[in-house]
Amino acid sequence: MSGTLKEHCGVVGIYNHPEAANLAYLGLYALQHRGQESAGILSLDGNKMFIEKGMGKVADVINQARLAQLPGSAAIGHVRYSTSGESSLAESQPLMAKYASGTIGITHNGNLINAERIRSLLVEDGSIFQSTTDSEVIVHLIARSRAAGFAQRVIDSLSKIEGAYSLIFLTETQMIGTRDPHGFHPLALGRIGDGYCIVSETCAMDLIGATLIREIDPGEMVIIDETGIKSFRPFPSQKTRFCVFEYIYFARPDSTIHGLNVHMVRKEFGRQLARESAVDADVVISIPDSGTSAALGYAEESGIPYDIGMIRNRYVGRTFIEPKQSIRHFGVKLKLNPVKELLSGKRVIVIDDSIVRATTSKKIVSLIRGVGAREIHLRISSPPTCFSCYYGIDTPTRQELIASSHTKDQICSYVEADSLEYISVEGMRRSVGPMGDKICDACFTGDYPLPVKEEHFVQLRLFDSI
Repeated sequence: MSGTLKEHCGVVGIYNHPEAANLAYLGLYALQHRGQESAGILSLDGNKMFIEKGMGKVADVINQARLAQLPGSAAIGHVRYSTSGESSLAESQPLMAKYASGTIGITHNGNLINAERIRSLLVEDGSIFQSTTDSEVIVHLIARSRAAGFAQRVIDSLSKIEGAYSLIFLTETQMIGTRDPHGFHPLALGRIGDGYCIVSETCAMDLIGATLIREIDPGEMVIIDETGIKSFRPFPSQKTRFCVFEYIYFARPDSTIHGLNVHMVRKEFGRQLARESAVDADVVISIPDSGTSAALGYAEESGIPYDIGMIRNRYVGRTFIEPKQSIRHFGVKLKLNPVKELLSGKRVIVIDDSIVRATTSKKIVSLIRGVGAREIHLRISSPPTCFSCYYGIDTPTRQELIASSHTKDQICSYVEADSLEYISVEGMRRSVGPMGDKICDACFTGDYPLPVKEEHFVQLRLFDSI
């Protein structure tokens, strides 16, 4: 829906299992919420790699016939929403490349803030790129490294890059999973049968029947081969700065990240929001689906009943045909519809996860007002989004973020709500308990863990220079 933040990517790796590609496929199904632009799987059979990928969702890209073309006991998979590079088949992952020492496959979740500078240097030195994605920079650095052994090549290459990455590599002899030293995005290690898996979120393990061993730590590299698992910490230690939007919006509610269930964290956001911004009302509703957990928490804390006031159409495709005669708020109506009989004449508290440009919020308020709601109180389970993200979330430029240039009262007036309140930064941190001092909240505070300058960026995917 226009006006919402978009997820980055989801990755999955399976090692030493006879149905590796099938399990990767199911894992990607569970991670579909992390990216809907493209999907792909690369498998390893002996010393030969096979790859199937395309534009669209997992079920559209990987059918039974294509799965049959992915033999072997190891596989890596990827779902993508582009945060760097164009949206085309050339940018889809996994990436596969042959170099002097063999063949490698790579899947990447995150964003490298110095990728364009490195790319320019590599191109000047004769490198030829096949895509615009920042992930390909890593492939070129590995191929050019003079370090001994693949793992050392990876370490050498990653020591040259800055930014966010949760990566899975596959070679003829091993699978490697690693996270950047700040641990911006999740990555978990599990056991399945006699083999292992690495996934972005634990919900993927639940689907394929894997057992969580633990999360891969920030700055850790896990190597899986025929001898088992080895763990290294080859990068300088940094303060953990995990993306708080994983808890607010991106991750699936049934996933556990850093020991915290996402649904329970979102409920606590709602409870804290109710403590900070109580208002007399008749019913609490959510903007489905990301606002639902927080709405339940708000209702429990406030004592105001929760009900389903907005119905989401789950079968809207990527494109649709609008009638020639314009329909007011058509795009939002296509996806959401208020329940008139519930909301008419009521004082309604509406819970949403964030406000970006506020155009969607304005339309939603108008829809609810249009079915006869007497009052509309908008409550947001994240603080005002005032700054762009450069670590793997597709955010608009700062100038497009309404909270960067408008006060809360001005935004409330623009969306035509009766009141508007956000959770406070302190309340958000308190709600994530032990992770409170380990989150990245730069999109709210401007406190960037890695130094970036706003003027260096036209948009996240359109770098000027760095």
